[in-house]
Order: sequence, then structure tokens, then C-alpha cells
Amino acid sequence: MFMKFIKDPVHGFVQVPVEEEGLLDSMPVQRLRHIRQLGFAYLVYPGANHSRFEHALGTMHLASIACTSFGLDGTESRAVAAAALLHDCGHGPFSHATEPLMKEYLDRGHEDISALLDVEEIGRALLRAGVEEGTLISILEGRDPLSGIIHGELDVDRMDYLLRDAHYTGVPYGTVDPHRLIQSSHLTDGGIVLDEGGVNAAESLLIARTLMRPAVYLHHVSRIASSMLSLAIMDECRQAQEGLRKRLESLMAMDDAALMYTLLHSESQISSSLAAMLYRRHLYKRALYVGPDQVDTTRLQREGESFEKSRRIAAAIALEAGVAETQVLVDIPRMPPDLSLPILVRNRHDAVPLEDISPLVDTLNRTRRAQWRAGVYTLPEIRDRVSQAAMEVLRVKRLTKQDRLSVGA
Repeated sequence: MFMKFIKDPVHGFVQVPVEEEGLLDSMPVQRLRHIRQLGFAYLVYPGANHSRFEHALGTMHLASIACTSFGLDGTESRAVAAAALLHDCGHGPFSHATEPLMKEYLDRGHEDISALLDVEEIGRALLRAGVEEGTLISILEGRDPLSGIIHGELDVDRMDYLLRDAHYTGVPYGTVDPHRLIQSSHLTDGGIVLDEGGVNAAESLLIARTLMRPAVYLHHVSRIASSMLSLAIMDECRQAQEGLRKRLESLMAMDDAALMYTLLHSESQISSSLAAMLYRRHLYKRALYVGPDQVDTTRLQREGESFEKSRRIAAAIALEAGVAETQVLVDIPRMPPDLSLPILVRNRHDAVPLEDISPLVDTLNRTRRAQWRAGVYTLPEIRDRVSQAAMEVLRVKRLTKQDRLSVGA
């Protein structure tokens, strides 16, 4: 079998079978070269300029290793490799920064790539690789027994992005041993079963996911920049003659550079101004940044769970502070779901759930909930006014000295 070899800084040489080259060279996959993997994290970590293309290659590489380890035949391996290569092609520009707008207004997330199958070169490439479209979609949507390789609790997607994101940011928390995890895993009709010797590697992956969240994925600078971008995009869409949904569809089909250029030259003064601030890294600042110990998280998430609802809260804060509505951004993320690993660990006598063996899961879930933050962002010169107004509108509990000691403990 002929192979193309691509040098990767994380995995070394990545092998691309000749039958997969058509997919690799297709426009939807090549577009990923121009979409940053971590959105605006490069504003915090200058090295975080790696792309979704690199991640797609790395995921395909680990998926191929897993297929070999699981003893899959050629047809199954090609389908899994194709799914790994295409799994992120539905991303909008700046990756997860635009995901909430896609879900709210376009009713789809990045995992929905069904529209790509209408692209002629993708269809030809799949035919050349011997991959059926139905099988591909079934794997990507989690309906196939092979889906757990790419989208599961110990999947190759997570293994690659944790390693890759830690490498490019320089943050030392993404320690994962993908080869140990793959070698210790077995694909069964009931899903992935882990050998007892792979428990430590599985725990390392869970710890890496938890520690990377506040350090990289939910860093406040990235959240601020993403909030500014969302407001810029939506003001551009609302002024578009073709209508909001159609304009947003066209923007989400762009790459990072094309979107930024469009917003910089937008007829909307709000959009162009925000884009210029992002371009020069003149960002809004935190007027309020509070955790679950100071607010009613259930109420806040219900009242600010969408862009439209968060803008209503921003308008109320702006009115209270006596500032322009566009000078206030409200960021209320959803509470992270609990880590749950319905994976069986096989020892000499029996197969038991990982959670019964590892005491880490409960600890990490408490940590993830404590990491949650609601943010209100504004311009530096009016930060104090907006902070006071946000405290009133969001009904923020003021921490006492005893509260601070409890948090510190």
C-alpha cells in the first residue's frame, strides 16, 4: 500500500494511505488549515496558532493506530480514518468561538457535516476510498459500534487535542499517553473495555481535561474576545439585506482571515469597531467575574443561556450603569456536565466500571463545577460603573471574610 508521510510535531510521521489522499486534498479539509484550533487563545499564548487541519491529521493518525490495535478489517479502518479526517469540517471560523451562534441560529453544531456530502469532490474521494456515506455519517453521529474510537470517553479526538493544545500553548497540563490507552483498550459489542493496566492512563486524560479548562479552553481573555466577536457577527448579520440566517450561513462558511476582513470592512460601525479592537488586541476588561459561590447558577443559566438572552441582561446592566448597550458584554457559560466514564475495566476476575475503581471522578467533577465563571465585560474606563450595576442586576452575593476562608480551604 502506497503512503504519503507528513511530519507532525506531536506524533512524528503521520501516514496517509493513498486512497485517503482525495479527502485530504479536498476543499473542506484544506479549509481547516485556515481555522485556528483554539480560537482566540493565541491572544494569551502566542504559540497557539495551530490549525484544525493539524488536529484532523493527528486524529486520523491515532484512529488508524486504534483500528490496527482492534484488528479491524480494511473497509472498517478506512471508514474510521475518513470520519476522523472529516470530523471537524463543520466548524465555523475561530472554531468554538462561533459554535454557540451556529447552534442558536442555524440549528447545527460543528459535528454536523451532512452538507459536505453534497460537495462533489468529497463524494468522489469517499468512493475512491471505498467508504459508504451512510457508514461515515453513522460513525460521526455515534450510531455505529466504531463511533467510540472517535467520539467516546477515551476517544482519539480528545487524546490528540489535549496533547496538541498543550504542546502549542506550552501549558504543562495536557499529559496524555495515547499509545498506552489504545494498547490497553478493547473494542467490544458493548463499547470500549479497558485493561486494568490502563487505568492510570485513563485518569491522566481526565485530569488533563479538567486542568486545561481554566488554563486554556475557558481562559477569560479568550472568553472576552469570543464575546466581542459574537456581537460583531450578529450586528453585521442584522444589517444584512439578505436576512440574518442567510448572512450568518455565509459568514460561518468563511475561514478566520476572511471573517475578520469582512467584519473590519463591515457597514456596521459596531462590527467594524469591535473587529478592529480584536485585531489590535484592545479588548474589553472584566467588570465582574464570579463563581458558583456568589450567584444562583441555575437562574443565571436559564436567563442567559442564549445570545439573545445574554444581550437582554447586558441591556439591563448598561441601563443601570448609564452606558451604551454595546459597551457591555455578558458571558454566562453552561455548567460543565459531570465527567462520566461508563467504561468497564477488565481484571483477572471480572469487568467493573472505572468509577468503582478510581476515586478521582467525583473529585474532578467538584473541581469542574468550581471552575465555572460568569463574566461581565466592558471598556476599561467605565469598568467600575458597570461592575456596580452588574452586581445589582445579577444579584451577586458579596463574599464575607468567612466565605473567602472557606473558598481558600
